[in-house]
Amino acid sequence: MTTTPASQVLDRVLVLEMVRVTEAAAIAASELIGRGDEKAADHAAVEGMRRAFDDLAIDGTVVIGEGERDEAPMLYIGEKVGGAQGTGPKIDIALDPLEGTTITAKAGPNALAVLAAAEAGNLLNAPDVYMDKLAVGPGYPDDIIDLAKSPTDNVKAVAAAKGVQPHEIIVCVLDRPRHNDLINELRGLGCGVVLIGDGDVAGVIAVTNEDTGIDMYMGSGGAPEGVLAAAALRCVGGQFNGRLLFRNEDEKARARKWGIEDLNKIYKLEELAKGDCIFAATGVTDGSLLKGVKRLKNGSMTTESVVMRASSGTVRWVRSESRKGANA
Repeated sequence: MTTTPASQVLDRVLVLEMVRVTEAAAIAASELIGRGDEKAADHAAVEGMRRAFDDLAIDGTVVIGEGERDEAPMLYIGEKVGGAQGTGPKIDIALDPLEGTTITAKAGPNALAVLAAAEAGNLLNAPDVYMDKLAVGPGYPDDIIDLAKSPTDNVKAVAAAKGVQPHEIIVCVLDRPRHNDLINELRGLGCGVVLIGDGDVAGVIAVTNEDTGIDMYMGSGGAPEGVLAAAALRCVGGQFNGRLLFRNEDEKARARKWGIEDLNKIYKLEELAKGDCIFAATGVTDGSLLKGVKRLKNGSMTTESVVMRASSGTVRWVRSESRKGANA
Protein backbone atom coordinates (compact mmCIF):
# COMPACT_ATOMS: atom_id res chain seq x y z
CA MET A 1 0.00 0.00 0.00
CA THR A 2 1.42 3.39 -1.00
CA THR A 3 0.97 6.61 0.91
CA THR A 4 -0.12 9.69 -0.99
CA PRO A 5 2.12 12.71 -0.37
CA ALA A 6 0.46 15.54 1.54
CA SER A 7 0.48 17.90 -1.43
CA GLN A 8 -1.41 15.36 -3.55
CA VAL A 9 -3.89 14.73 -0.76
CA LEU A 10 -4.75 18.41 -0.54
CA ASP A 11 -4.71 18.78 -4.33
CA ARG A 12 -7.87 16.67 -4.30
CA VAL A 13 -9.58 19.20 -2.09
CA LEU A 14 -10.31 22.34 -4.02
CA VAL A 15 -8.90 25.15 -1.91
CA LEU A 16 -11.82 27.42 -2.67
CA GLU A 17 -14.23 24.77 -1.40
CA MET A 18 -12.89 25.49 2.08
CA VAL A 19 -14.05 29.07 1.63
CA ARG A 20 -17.58 27.81 1.04
CA VAL A 21 -17.46 26.25 4.49
CA THR A 22 -16.33 29.41 6.29
CA GLU A 23 -18.78 31.49 4.25
CA ALA A 24 -21.66 29.30 5.36
CA ALA A 25 -20.67 29.68 9.02
CA ALA A 26 -20.19 33.44 8.73
CA ILE A 27 -23.52 34.02 6.99
CA ALA A 28 -25.37 31.95 9.60
CA ALA A 29 -23.69 33.76 12.51
CA SER A 30 -24.30 37.17 10.97
CA GLU A 31 -28.02 36.81 11.63
CA LEU A 32 -27.18 37.19 15.34
CA ILE A 33 -24.83 40.20 15.16
CA GLY A 34 -25.63 42.63 17.96
CA ARG A 35 -28.42 40.45 19.41
CA GLY A 36 -26.57 39.85 22.68
CA ASP A 37 -26.80 36.06 22.52
CA GLU A 38 -23.35 34.46 22.29
CA LYS A 39 -24.61 30.87 22.44
CA ALA A 40 -27.16 31.37 19.69
CA ALA A 41 -24.58 33.00 17.41
CA ASP A 42 -22.10 30.17 18.00
CA HIS A 43 -24.77 27.52 17.45
CA ALA A 44 -25.82 29.11 14.15
CA ALA A 45 -22.21 29.17 12.93
CA VAL A 46 -21.68 25.51 13.92
CA GLU A 47 -24.81 24.40 12.08
CA GLY A 48 -23.90 26.38 8.98
CA MET A 49 -20.36 25.03 8.88
CA ARG A 50 -21.37 21.43 9.42
CA ARG A 51 -23.92 21.50 6.59
CA ALA A 52 -21.28 22.91 4.25
CA PHE A 53 -18.81 20.16 5.20
CA ASP A 54 -21.36 17.56 4.11
CA ASP A 55 -20.92 18.76 0.51
CA LEU A 56 -17.13 18.27 0.50
CA ALA A 57 -15.70 15.06 -1.00
CA ILE A 58 -13.33 14.40 1.91
CA ASP A 59 -12.90 11.92 4.73
CA GLY A 60 -12.35 14.55 7.37
CA THR A 61 -11.76 14.36 11.10
CA VAL A 62 -12.14 17.30 13.46
CA VAL A 63 -8.97 17.48 15.57
CA ILE A 64 -9.77 20.92 17.01
CA GLY A 65 -13.43 21.76 17.39
CA GLU A 66 -16.14 22.92 19.73
CA GLY A 67 -15.05 20.63 22.57
CA GLU A 68 -15.23 16.93 23.29
CA ARG A 69 -18.17 14.78 22.31
CA ASP A 70 -19.96 15.06 25.65
CA GLU A 71 -19.58 18.85 25.59
CA ALA A 72 -20.62 19.67 22.02
CA PRO A 73 -23.44 18.21 19.92
CA MET A 74 -21.70 19.00 16.63
CA LEU A 75 -18.17 19.60 15.34
CA TYR A 76 -16.66 18.05 18.44
CA ILE A 77 -13.10 16.72 18.57
CA GLY A 78 -13.02 13.38 16.78
CA GLU A 79 -16.17 13.97 14.74
CA LYS A 80 -16.08 12.82 11.13
CA VAL A 81 -17.00 15.41 8.52
CA GLY A 82 -17.26 15.41 4.76
CA GLY A 83 -19.35 13.53 2.26
CA ALA A 84 -16.78 10.87 1.28
CA GLN A 85 -16.17 8.88 4.47
CA GLY A 86 -13.95 5.90 3.76
CA THR A 87 -13.31 6.90 0.17
CA GLY A 88 -12.11 10.50 0.10
CA PRO A 89 -8.72 11.92 1.10
CA LYS A 90 -8.10 11.76 4.85
CA ILE A 91 -7.95 15.32 6.13
CA ASP A 92 -7.54 16.70 9.65
CA ILE A 93 -9.61 19.80 10.35
CA ALA A 94 -9.08 22.50 12.96
CA LEU A 95 -11.98 24.89 13.17
CA ASP A 96 -13.64 27.70 15.01
CA PRO A 97 -17.04 28.33 13.43
CA LEU A 98 -17.24 31.66 15.26
CA GLU A 99 -13.98 33.10 16.52
CA GLY A 100 -15.36 35.96 18.57
CA THR A 101 -18.73 34.97 20.01
CA THR A 102 -18.77 37.95 22.36
CA ILE A 103 -17.70 40.23 19.53
CA THR A 104 -20.62 39.02 17.42
CA ALA A 105 -23.13 39.36 20.24
CA LYS A 106 -21.99 42.96 20.82
CA ALA A 107 -21.47 43.81 17.12
CA GLY A 108 -17.76 44.46 17.68
CA PRO A 109 -14.91 44.14 15.16
CA ASN A 110 -12.86 41.14 13.99
CA ALA A 111 -15.30 38.24 14.38
CA LEU A 112 -14.35 35.46 11.96
CA ALA A 113 -15.34 31.98 10.85
CA VAL A 114 -12.07 30.08 10.47
CA LEU A 115 -10.69 26.64 9.67
CA ALA A 116 -7.42 24.94 8.83
CA ALA A 117 -6.97 21.66 6.97
CA ALA A 118 -3.97 19.37 6.59
CA GLU A 119 -3.15 15.78 5.82
CA ALA A 120 -4.04 13.47 8.72
CA GLY A 121 -1.57 13.79 11.60
CA ASN A 122 -0.19 17.21 10.66
CA LEU A 123 -2.13 19.44 13.09
CA LEU A 124 -1.45 19.40 16.82
CA ASN A 125 -4.35 17.84 18.67
CA ALA A 126 -4.51 20.74 21.12
CA PRO A 127 -6.87 20.40 24.08
CA ASP A 128 -9.26 23.23 24.87
CA VAL A 129 -6.97 24.95 27.38
CA TYR A 130 -5.05 28.21 27.37
CA MET A 131 -1.86 28.74 25.42
CA ASP A 132 0.85 31.34 25.97
CA LYS A 133 1.57 32.78 22.50
CA LEU A 134 4.33 34.77 20.87
CA ALA A 135 4.32 35.65 17.19
CA VAL A 136 6.16 37.82 14.70
CA GLY A 137 5.74 38.32 10.98
CA PRO A 138 7.96 37.20 8.09
CA GLY A 139 11.37 38.57 7.17
CA TYR A 140 13.26 37.99 10.43
CA PRO A 141 16.16 35.59 11.15
CA ASP A 142 15.12 32.14 12.34
CA ASP A 143 14.35 31.86 16.06
CA ILE A 144 14.22 35.61 16.54
CA ILE A 145 11.57 35.04 19.21
CA ASP A 146 11.73 32.67 22.17
CA LEU A 147 8.90 32.13 24.64
CA ALA A 148 11.45 31.04 27.25
CA LYS A 149 12.75 34.63 27.31
CA SER A 150 11.09 37.70 28.80
CA PRO A 151 8.83 40.01 26.79
CA THR A 152 11.54 42.67 27.11
CA ASP A 153 14.19 40.37 25.61
CA ASN A 154 11.89 39.43 22.73
CA VAL A 155 11.01 43.03 21.95
CA LYS A 156 14.69 44.02 21.97
CA ALA A 157 15.58 41.12 19.65
CA VAL A 158 12.89 42.03 17.12
CA ALA A 159 13.76 45.73 17.33
CA ALA A 160 17.44 45.01 16.67
CA ALA A 161 16.60 42.79 13.70
CA LYS A 162 14.25 45.44 12.34
CA GLY A 163 16.82 48.19 12.84
CA VAL A 164 14.69 50.27 15.21
CA GLN A 165 14.55 51.08 18.91
CA PRO A 166 12.37 49.00 21.27
CA HIS A 167 9.97 51.91 21.77
CA GLU A 168 9.17 51.78 18.05
CA ILE A 169 7.78 48.23 18.28
CA ILE A 170 4.00 47.75 18.32
CA VAL A 171 2.61 44.71 20.14
CA CYS A 172 -0.92 43.28 19.97
CA VAL A 173 -2.31 41.88 23.25
CA LEU A 174 -5.71 40.58 24.33
CA ASP A 175 -7.29 43.06 26.74
CA ARG A 176 -7.57 40.85 29.80
CA PRO A 177 -6.72 41.44 33.50
CA ARG A 178 -4.27 38.52 33.34
CA HIS A 179 -2.15 40.59 30.93
CA ASN A 180 -1.76 43.66 33.18
CA ASP A 181 1.86 42.85 34.06
CA LEU A 182 2.70 42.15 30.42
CA ILE A 183 1.12 45.41 29.27
CA ASN A 184 2.97 47.38 31.97
CA GLU A 185 6.29 45.78 30.97
CA LEU A 186 5.74 46.61 27.30
CA ARG A 187 4.70 50.18 28.01
CA GLY A 188 7.70 50.50 30.31
CA LEU A 189 9.84 49.92 27.20
CA GLY A 190 7.86 52.59 25.39
CA CYS A 191 6.16 50.07 23.09
CA GLY A 192 2.82 50.80 21.57
CA VAL A 193 0.26 48.23 22.76
CA VAL A 194 -2.76 47.47 20.60
CA LEU A 195 -5.41 45.97 22.87
CA ILE A 196 -8.07 43.76 21.32
CA GLY A 197 -11.21 42.60 23.10
CA ASP A 198 -11.36 39.17 21.50
CA GLY A 199 -10.38 37.34 18.32
CA ASP A 200 -6.73 36.44 18.78
CA VAL A 201 -6.53 34.51 15.48
CA ALA A 202 -6.93 37.84 13.69
CA GLY A 203 -4.53 39.37 16.21
CA VAL A 204 -1.77 36.90 15.38
CA ILE A 205 -2.35 37.18 11.64
CA ALA A 206 -2.07 40.97 11.95
CA VAL A 207 1.71 40.63 12.45
CA THR A 208 2.01 39.45 8.82
CA ASN A 209 0.35 42.56 7.39
CA GLU A 210 2.48 45.72 7.34
CA ASP A 211 -0.64 47.86 6.96
CA THR A 212 -1.68 47.04 10.53
CA GLY A 213 1.55 48.44 11.96
CA ILE A 214 1.67 45.52 14.41
CA ASP A 215 5.09 43.90 14.84
CA MET A 216 4.43 41.24 17.49
CA TYR A 217 1.67 39.34 19.24
CA MET A 218 2.01 38.37 22.91
CA GLY A 219 -0.14 36.87 25.64
CA SER A 220 -2.34 33.91 26.44
CA GLY A 221 -5.51 32.78 24.71
CA GLY A 222 -7.17 29.58 23.59
CA ALA A 223 -4.87 26.76 22.46
CA PRO A 224 -7.17 25.79 19.56
CA GLU A 225 -6.93 29.35 18.23
CA GLY A 226 -3.15 29.06 18.54
CA VAL A 227 -3.10 26.11 16.14
CA LEU A 228 -5.38 27.92 13.70
CA ALA A 229 -3.16 30.99 13.77
CA ALA A 230 -0.06 28.84 13.31
CA ALA A 231 -1.62 27.27 10.22
CA ALA A 232 -2.13 30.73 8.76
CA LEU A 233 1.48 31.71 9.47
CA ARG A 234 2.67 28.49 7.83
CA CYS A 235 1.02 29.77 4.65
CA VAL A 236 2.22 33.38 4.64
CA GLY A 237 5.38 33.33 6.73
CA GLY A 238 6.26 34.37 10.23
CA GLN A 239 7.31 32.74 13.48
CA PHE A 240 5.20 31.45 16.35
CA ASN A 241 5.89 29.98 19.79
CA GLY A 242 3.16 28.41 21.92
CA ARG A 243 3.14 26.77 25.35
CA LEU A 244 0.07 25.12 26.85
CA LEU A 245 -1.13 26.52 30.18
CA PHE A 246 -3.01 24.36 32.65
CA ARG A 247 -5.20 25.60 35.50
CA ASN A 248 -5.82 22.24 37.17
CA GLU A 249 -5.16 18.50 37.04
CA ASP A 250 -8.27 17.89 34.94
CA GLU A 251 -6.83 20.02 32.13
CA LYS A 252 -3.51 18.19 32.37
CA ALA A 253 -5.34 14.86 32.11
CA ARG A 254 -7.20 16.13 29.05
CA ALA A 255 -3.90 17.01 27.38
CA ARG A 256 -2.46 13.57 28.08
CA LYS A 257 -5.62 12.03 26.62
CA TRP A 258 -4.77 13.71 23.31
CA GLY A 259 -1.22 12.40 23.35
CA ILE A 260 0.62 15.37 24.86
CA GLU A 261 3.36 14.07 27.15
CA ASP A 262 5.57 17.12 27.78
CA LEU A 263 3.21 19.59 29.43
CA ASN A 264 5.85 22.36 29.49
CA LYS A 265 6.93 22.07 25.87
CA ILE A 266 7.33 25.23 23.80
CA TYR A 267 5.89 24.47 20.37
CA LYS A 268 7.24 26.13 17.28
CA LEU A 269 5.33 26.82 14.10
CA GLU A 270 5.85 23.52 12.29
CA GLU A 271 5.12 21.51 15.43
CA LEU A 272 1.64 23.02 15.50
CA ALA A 273 0.92 22.83 11.77
CA LYS A 274 3.17 20.61 9.65
CA GLY A 275 3.45 19.89 5.96
CA ASP A 276 1.07 21.35 3.45
CA CYS A 277 -1.95 23.02 4.97
CA ILE A 278 -4.83 25.29 4.05
CA PHE A 279 -6.20 28.17 6.11
CA ALA A 280 -9.52 29.83 5.32
CA ALA A 281 -11.42 32.62 7.05
CA THR A 282 -14.54 34.64 6.35
CA GLY A 283 -15.41 37.88 8.11
CA VAL A 284 -18.53 37.92 10.26
CA THR A 285 -18.10 41.53 11.42
CA ASP A 286 -15.78 44.14 9.92
CA GLY A 287 -12.19 43.90 11.09
CA SER A 288 -8.53 44.51 10.33
CA LEU A 289 -8.30 41.33 8.26
CA LEU A 290 -11.67 41.08 6.51
CA LYS A 291 -14.96 42.90 6.06
CA GLY A 292 -18.01 41.30 7.59
CA VAL A 293 -21.19 39.94 6.03
CA LYS A 294 -23.29 42.64 4.38
CA ARG A 295 -26.97 42.42 3.49
CA LEU A 296 -27.91 44.52 0.48
CA LYS A 297 -31.23 46.17 -0.37
CA ASN A 298 -31.87 43.72 -3.19
CA GLY A 299 -31.82 40.82 -0.72
CA SER A 300 -28.38 39.54 -1.65
CA MET A 301 -25.42 39.19 0.73
CA THR A 302 -21.72 39.86 0.31
CA THR A 303 -18.90 38.11 2.13
CA GLU A 304 -15.17 38.66 2.20
CA SER A 305 -12.80 35.74 2.74
CA VAL A 306 -9.15 34.82 2.58
CA VAL A 307 -7.74 31.38 1.78
CA MET A 308 -4.07 30.46 2.02
CA ARG A 309 -2.00 27.43 1.14
CA ALA A 310 1.39 26.55 2.62
CA SER A 311 2.90 24.57 -0.28
CA SER A 312 2.42 27.35 -2.82
CA GLY A 313 2.44 30.37 -0.52
CA THR A 314 -0.70 31.47 -2.33
CA VAL A 315 -3.07 33.92 -0.65
CA ARG A 316 -6.43 34.48 -2.34
CA TRP A 317 -8.89 37.17 -1.32
CA VAL A 318 -12.43 36.21 -2.22
CA ARG A 319 -15.44 38.52 -2.33
CA SER A 320 -18.70 36.71 -2.92
CA GLU A 321 -22.23 37.89 -3.51
CA SER A 322 -25.17 35.54 -3.17
CA ARG A 323 -28.94 35.86 -3.26
CA LYS A 324 -30.82 34.99 -0.11
CA GLY A 325 -31.88 31.37 -0.23
CA ALA A 326 -29.53 30.52 -3.13
CA ASN A 327 -27.04 27.68 -2.90
CA ALA A 328 -23.46 28.76 -2.20
